[in-house]
Amino acid sequence: MKKWIAKLFLFILGWKVDPVFPPEAQRSVMLAAPHTTNWDFFYVILAFWYLEIPMKVAIKDDWTKFPFGLFVKPLGGLGINRSPKVPGKKRPSQVDQMAAFFTKMDRIALVIAPEGTRKLRNRWKLGFYHVATQAGVPITFGYLDYEKKRAGVGALVLYPTGDIDADLPVVMDFYKDIIGKHPENFMLDERYVS
Repeated sequence: MKKWIAKLFLFILGWKVDPVFPPEAQRSVMLAAPHTTNWDFFYVILAFWYLEIPMKVAIKDDWTKFPFGLFVKPLGGLGINRSPKVPGKKRPSQVDQMAAFFTKMDRIALVIAPEGTRKLRNRWKLGFYHVATQAGVPITFGYLDYEKKRAGVGALVLYPTGDIDADLPVVMDFYKDIIGKHPENFMLDERYVS
């Protein structure tokens, strides 16, 4: 049912989804870039419903509780505790919590926007890399190209080696030609552009 809803909306909106994606996309940390508008989430949901990839998004746990949880959970929201750590009390880090999702689910594409915001940043947040490394899963490459009105998952699959300086230029190279809705708000991480 979701696939047909996605097909209908994508057709009406004039978007195409590349139907070929690596099998690793079914269990990976999935990057979502560029992220320049709230509309990205809408198109990501449609693309993943179309591709039948089990998309999940880490979100503040308050949003997964009643009443918001009635809507957020079916859209892929997984709650994490993002409150500040209280000195002297134990709380797993956000990376620990996201890596733990992979011990609970066989099929999960944990979607992370590495920029961490819709505003311009010259450095990305690297939690995605640490989650993939800790969980022992690959990194896959989701994209929305607003210029071409195309969405999908790239054929490239990155298995983190632990050498972030060697791995991250591969990520930057993949996203260098993809155009977000507001291109002026997207920049590759300057530390890893070759």
